[in-house]
Amino acid sequence: MLEACFSKKLWHFTLDIKINLGHEILVLWGHSGAGKTTVLHCLAGLSNPTGGFIKLGGNVLYSADDKINVSTRFRKVGYLFQDYALFPHLTVRQNVLYGLKCKKKNNGSPPASDPLELLESFGVDHLVDRFPRQLSGGEKQRVALARALAVQPELLLLDEPFSALDRNIKENLRQEIKKLHRQWQIPFVLVTHDEEDARFLGDKIISLEKGRIMDTALPTGSCETAAGFTLSMR
Repeated sequence: MLEACFSKKLWHFTLDIKINLGHEILVLWGHSGAGKTTVLHCLAGLSNPTGGFIKLGGNVLYSADDKINVSTRFRKVGYLFQDYALFPHLTVRQNVLYGLKCKKKNNGSPPASDPLELLESFGVDHLVDRFPRQLSGGEKQRVALARALAVQPELLLLDEPFSALDRNIKENLRQEIKKLHRQWQIPFVLVTHDEEDARFLGDKIISLEKGRIMDTALPTGSCETAAGFTLSMR
């Protein structure tokens, strides 16, 4: 369960967000500059909110009132960056294992299974000795997902995961994200400016405009929204 209610002052507007998410996919939808990625940064601990709170699985990650701000490496949050952020000088194997090394240094619990098995499940286990420059866009995304999940996160954040992919690869990977979510049963928060992605992936959808929630709706055809009333996508 992810519970968050926080604000973040930016130079051109103030972001105000409220999230109550179980084991579902929440899509933050809106045009570029609406504040979507800033929400992910605050959830991950890469940026500090101005006020409010963030709770994950009953644990307080951030509280302005109680002066709590858990470091990124202790938040149990996986992050798939828009450009995938793979280390160019490391092989696929080394990229996936990197997060685990950091977790062990911080006295984290060992993984329940071999993280390299994730590469096999994504169909890229034959690429373990290649470097990111030798991978296609779809292959990079699968490797980045494996790295994000290797630390066994309680929350997965995905920032425009399909923006650099052609349509056929995008459609296949959208199906993979859905399958992955069913397997892991943790909250996903996904950022997109593509309405088709939002409708296909979102159990809940928040439409943002200049940091403010404009609509909260399920995909077209659903009769119930996250807030308990029906709205259409803008």
